[in-house]
Amino acid sequence: MKITEIREIPETELRKRIKDEEENLVHLKFQKATSQLESPIRIRMVRRDIAKMKTALRQIELKNAKAPAAGK
Repeated sequence: MKITEIREIPETELRKRIKDEEENLVHLKFQKATSQLESPIRIRMVRRDIAKMKTALRQIELKNAKAPAAGK
């Protein structure tokens, strides 16, 4: 998933997707431990997607925190 796509997602949906991807990562790690994982690169891709989503979420939070302060 590209960062430009992630930035278009609303905050609530972004939080939900982060939770879903973290659960997916747990399942992938379990598959790896039981030697059932077909593509090990998938773990890296999911971890990077989670990081991108968390970064975008943090940017939204910082933007929202500065907006009320700028109005004073």
